[in-house]
Amino acid sequence: MTRINYDHLLHALKNTPLSAWAEHLPTQIAAGLCEKRYGDLPGWKIALEKLPDASASFIELNNEVRIGQTADCDEETRARIKSALQELIPWRKGPYFVHDIHIDTEWRSDWKWDRVLPHLAPLKDRLILDVGCGNGYHCWRMLGAGAKRVIGIDPSPRFIVQFHMIKHFAGSNYPIDVLPLGIEDLPEKLQAFDTVFSMGVFYHRRSPMDHLLELKNTLRPGGQLVLETLVIDGTSGDVLVPEGRYCMMNNVWFLPSCDTMISWLRKMGFNNPRVVDVCPTTVEEQRATEWMRFHSLPEFLHPENPALTAEGHPAPIRAVFVAEA
Repeated sequence: MTRINYDHLLHALKNTPLSAWAEHLPTQIAAGLCEKRYGDLPGWKIALEKLPDASASFIELNNEVRIGQTADCDEETRARIKSALQELIPWRKGPYFVHDIHIDTEWRSDWKWDRVLPHLAPLKDRLILDVGCGNGYHCWRMLGAGAKRVIGIDPSPRFIVQFHMIKHFAGSNYPIDVLPLGIEDLPEKLQAFDTVFSMGVFYHRRSPMDHLLELKNTLRPGGQLVLETLVIDGTSGDVLVPEGRYCMMNNVWFLPSCDTMISWLRKMGFNNPRVVDVCPTTVEEQRATEWMRFHSLPEFLHPENPALTAEGHPAPIRAVFVAEA
């Protein structure tokens, strides 16, 4: 059986509000993992298949994502595991610990999770959607917080393979999946999820209102939205729309002030929108590592003034917003 397998998910979604969507998922998954579209995908799949089996004596998802320990396998096996994992470099979101192999990712995503978690409705027994989840790091933390089932979506096949590398060691019985889809691939007006996360996605969307409506349509009445995005200092109505790149990214469209974001959430029909955290992004939280060897935030900031991006815009500040459908 291939290690990218969604049989457990498709079976679990039968006779649920997501059953109609589940009927279309095999076709969508096949399109999202089409090797003709993604030339590097066959090599990534080979790296996934290279992973040896190594039973984990314990799995910790609440305080970190740690699967197994050194004593669970010999040094040759650990070397094979590390070699296969490194074939999927760059690793952006993490960190992960697999049999004490530290995948020191570009982002300290655990820091973001620590900032977000205290402000959430309890995740225990909730059905959760994580939009633009990358390799699924936060999905694992949601599961550790007691979620009933977590479904992440991200159109990047590299991230899908990275997720399945981690799940290979955790085991297939965990109710967590990452699908090779974008939010536009979801059926309209699902209204099925108890909590929906959109973290680090909003500023990449050309139409902010459409994205907010897409998110709202995935939530059941009363369900909670958790949205994290880049913001600027300012008052209601203030928005930065970079004409060129922002922090060396060429797909950044809208950076609102916190007050503007609150206004947009109200306009799209969300209840009680509030900002629960505002935090500058530091070079300790986003940086190059052994597992992400390319330029990162230190190179994206102005060389003479780190309060500015390389282009002269205000340096990145991220805010977390919470609201209900």
